[in-house]
Amino acid sequence: MTLNQIQARKDALTDAENVAIQPGDLAEGAIRLEVESFSVTANNITYAVVGDGFGYWNFFPPAGADADGKGIVPMWGHAKVIESNSDEIDVGERVYGYLPMATHLDVIPGKVSDSSFMDMAEHRQPMSPIYNQYSRLAADPEHDPAREAERMIYGPLFKTGFLIEYFMRKEGWFDATEVIMTSASSKTAMGLASVAKQNSPDIKRIGLTSEANVEFVEETGLYDDVYTYAEIGTLSLNDCVTVDFAGNAEVLGKLHEHFNAMLKYSCLVGATHIEARSSFNQDGELPGPKPTLFFAPDHAVAFFKEHGPVEGGKLVAATWHAFLDSVEGEVEIVKLKGLDAARETFLEMVGGSVDPAKGIVIEP
Repeated sequence: MTLNQIQARKDALTDAENVAIQPGDLAEGAIRLEVESFSVTANNITYAVVGDGFGYWNFFPPAGADADGKGIVPMWGHAKVIESNSDEIDVGERVYGYLPMATHLDVIPGKVSDSSFMDMAEHRQPMSPIYNQYSRLAADPEHDPAREAERMIYGPLFKTGFLIEYFMRKEGWFDATEVIMTSASSKTAMGLASVAKQNSPDIKRIGLTSEANVEFVEETGLYDDVYTYAEIGTLSLNDCVTVDFAGNAEVLGKLHEHFNAMLKYSCLVGATHIEARSSFNQDGELPGPKPTLFFAPDHAVAFFKEHGPVEGGKLVAATWHAFLDSVEGEVEIVKLKGLDAARETFLEMVGGSVDPAKGIVIEP
């Protein structure tokens, strides 16, 4: 068999190629997964943009003699066991979890339960356990065969939105009366807006987006008000928090300058605007609070430590189902065949040219 990987140059993401590899023998205790499907979203662009700083390039080391300076962007998706040297995992079983932009992946199952297992590969242990866990679909309470695409497209992004709302609510929203979200068309922002609408209805939800996406964002019904980035200077001056999903230093600067002392907390989350991502490394002084990066894996570990996996899962599920109902029909699910389609979609997203009203699923 041949294994294929999309290998991207870390310092030049548009330099990405489909590389064919001959896999070695399966290690003792390991299983080999055949990747069935994964989604490509703005979340994956964030993984690539901040990859070195947060270890995202370390999950799936690229193979081959010419792999120096290259990496494989992580995805969320489904896979099937096609070979097993594990006594606990059988060939034919399906799983959901963190996968490479590739056709296959070898993992070493450990901490196996009826519903999940962890990849115990040595190189993955320094990273957050959130990324190393795989759900066994036959006993996974979140699994819905009819909504596998929605889970890949929305699931990880929604959970980040859920955790942001939970964090803000625990902090009393920093005494703010409204939350202003950049990149309001992004799925993570939509997740936060949905959970805030459910769990913090007194907090006004304001979405910022490009002029081309205003209609789409308004039609979701998740925001109280929607403005373009050019209208930031016209926003009413109220006590607020900002959640920056765009990673655009110019936009972030305008928000800080406009609200100044009325800005109670400045939260950095993602990088959907890759061409202006310097807000992750803000050297200059901004009016108001210092922007603080929200690292979802750490918040997830703390959340499930506080509530436990069962009760925590119920809290997430309660808002997840309402979110799915609210976005049903808003995003067209587009399924594309082949790993080359993944490469092309990734490059389009790096260039910022993917329609937010479409959710892309790749079937390698």
